[in-house]
Amino acid sequence: MQNPRKYGSPPYTVSVLHGGPGAPGMMKLVAESLSTDFGVLEPIQTADSLNGQVEELVSILEDHSVIHAILVGSSWGAMLGYIVAARYPSLVKKLILVGCAVMEDKYAEKISETRLNRLSAEDRIEAEKLFKLFEDPSMDDSSGAFRRIGEIIDKADSYDSTGESLGVIETQHDVFAKVWGDAKALRTSGEMVEMGNLIECPVVAIHGDHDPHPVEGVEAPLRKTVKDFRIIVLEKCGHIPWIEKHAKDEFYRILREEIRN
Repeated sequence: MQNPRKYGSPPYTVSVLHGGPGAPGMMKLVAESLSTDFGVLEPIQTADSLNGQVEELVSILEDHSVIHAILVGSSWGAMLGYIVAARYPSLVKKLILVGCAVMEDKYAEKISETRLNRLSAEDRIEAEKLFKLFEDPSMDDSSGAFRRIGEIIDKADSYDSTGESLGVIETQHDVFAKVWGDAKALRTSGEMVEMGNLIECPVVAIHGDHDPHPVEGVEAPLRKTVKDFRIIVLEKCGHIPWIEKHAKDEFYRILREEIRN
């Protein structure tokens, strides 16, 4: 598999960063849409540690002579872009956070509850069983349970989905467990928020008003540390704006405008 996947024509000024961790390919639709106007890279995250994914992304950008990158990250990918912008500030021209994960533990406490409350009784029972299964970090996911919980969560994360496939190549529970474990440690220690003091580029967050990750969990922490920060809230929109019937067009309009400016 090509890594990164390339869309449009060089120079590749925009890089889209997928979520999960462990959901490679989920930014394909965004990359294809943006490629009519920009050269786009879609890095496939393969490293099984946070630091490994940071260095992997930096290496990909450098290998493609991307000196002033515009990073568009979704969910975990937004957090990855944030960390890269903090550790390598001269490398990033602009950072766009789409449905970013919350930056402090206190905002994460009710995410699972919100999701479960949005599900049917049948899906809620299945989800609760799977969540308990995932409490064991050494779990062998040969049964495809990680993919199944993703399918259930997608229902809770959406406001009114178009039903389009995100194009995820494969779900990787081992990558998720290791990388997200590293990220949670940074968040719990407060280091994640403090990294914002090191970011020199403009940071724009695009967040759905129906996203179970509360918007204040991104806005409040980053306003304290990031010098140039703005947030745009999309109405009738869940965690993944580009597959939302009511928000898709507005999302792409805003995204293109932010990339150009």
